Amino acid sequence: ANLRDANLKQANLQEVNLTDADLRGAQLAGADLKRASLVRAGLAGADLSGADLSHASLNGADLIGADLNQADLSGALIDEAAGGQRPDHHLHAA
Repeated sequence: ANLRDANLKQANLQEVNLTDADLRGAQLAGADLKRASLVRAGLAGADLSGADLSHASLNGADLIGADLNQADLSGALIDEAAGGQRPDHHLHAA
């Protein structure tokens, strides 16, 4: 799916399948992505600040330059994901 630069702020995207989706530069601040599949998704430069990514699958996702400030990544699968600006003091990791 091509969702490049899409405005998805505060969107309810629970359990959505975005495998291989192009979300580069997308606005996902505050989005609910619980248990979403973002495998190999292009998230470079995306704003995921405050997003709920708990139990989401981010394996192989491109997170270079993504803003993950205060994002909830508890239980998220992030093996082989690249990059992402995630200050440890704001990260709720598993």
